[in-house]
Amino acid sequence: MIKSRSPRFELAKWLYPGLGVKRWLAVLAVGILGLSLGFAYIMTHLYRTQPFPEAAYYLTLQFIDRPYRAILFGVLGLGAVVIALKQLGSSLLDVLAPTNGTNSLVDRVYRMRRLSRGPKIVAIGGGTGLSTLLRGLKECSSNLTAIVTVADDGGSSGKLRRALGVPPPGDFRQCIAALADTEPLMTELFQYRFGEGSGLDGHSFGNLFIVAMAGVTGSFERALQESSRVLAVRGQILPSTLQDLVLHAELGDQSTLSGESKISESLCPIHRVFVEPGEPVAYPEAVKAIVEADAIIIGPGSLYTSVIPNLLVKGIAEAIRLSRAPKIYVCNVATQPGETDNYTLTDHLNALERHVNGRLVDYVMANSHFIDMPAKWKVCNVPVDQEELASHGVKLVQADLINESFPTRHDPQKLAGALMQLISSH
Repeated sequence: MIKSRSPRFELAKWLYPGLGVKRWLAVLAVGILGLSLGFAYIMTHLYRTQPFPEAAYYLTLQFIDRPYRAILFGVLGLGAVVIALKQLGSSLLDVLAPTNGTNSLVDRVYRMRRLSRGPKIVAIGGGTGLSTLLRGLKECSSNLTAIVTVADDGGSSGKLRRALGVPPPGDFRQCIAALADTEPLMTELFQYRFGEGSGLDGHSFGNLFIVAMAGVTGSFERALQESSRVLAVRGQILPSTLQDLVLHAELGDQSTLSGESKISESLCPIHRVFVEPGEPVAYPEAVKAIVEADAIIIGPGSLYTSVIPNLLVKGIAEAIRLSRAPKIYVCNVATQPGETDNYTLTDHLNALERHVNGRLVDYVMANSHFIDMPAKWKVCNVPVDQEELASHGVKLVQADLINESFPTRHDPQKLAGALMQLISSH
């Protein structure tokens, strides 16, 4: 039976070459050796050319044979170097190690190195669904890219968008909080929402922070980068486009609604959604991330107001279709009032394909563990109609994905585990 190797063993095996520590230790050793040889040459010259008092005979241990003197000085010097390096390392650990004492620095660095070797995953969507997905995936890889919709026009995001002309920061804030690797207090601060009547009209601190950062840095995309750096985000968060989008919906009765916040409140079934301007240009970095991805995940999230708006951006759907990476659509675990009432799994996929003119994904991931939901919630589990789904030519993957505490949502760890297993098998 082979015992599993500890993180410390693995760290000793490959961490140091990865960080270049061996190389610089070798340079340090060569430097010390050079100084020692230089000092020895000087002392030898002085011994041969300069008279010394009798006490020097005893201080330099000349009464001991030279080979033994060399060994003695070598042992003492080596001991001094080891003690110095140990104390130096201890001092650095005191500064860098986490103050809560939950993980050693070695374990943290090992974890960081392991995550850095994870697959390049692009997640496309918005809202709570995308942040839930990212919260689980960040424990599996740090090579993550979230591509986020910019069609939100409600709440704090909508107010800031209309007042300052910036992309709506709300979904970006949620993604930053989900991927942050800082102390929990910092994440809570970023998500903190001021109460009504406080003069800040229900704005969240994170939204204000991102907008302020955009003013300081001069651009919204730079603001995302700097905000991510401040909160030690694993991966990157990108807008699908930088253009100002207005989302419209054509309803089943042929009427039209404008605005993301109004569409989700519709009492009439949604036939299709479209954006204005008609062909928004994709953010180049988003397209690049899709092209370089090892896996592309679409959803979960509000089908018509969070997921599909990204695919209506010119270049996003095309890049996904051309990619050779596995493309996975993660269906919601429950229907959403006003958007997907009574939808089956195939209904979700039909809506997706209707908006991108054909097949886009290779796999559809669905929840297999159904929980009874109270009638007052006005939602139900999304039925998995396998026979109808088979005609789409996609592979169905089912797993227990539900969050027992919030049955209308995915469990981050369950979802990430199922996705990583699928990506690995592909």
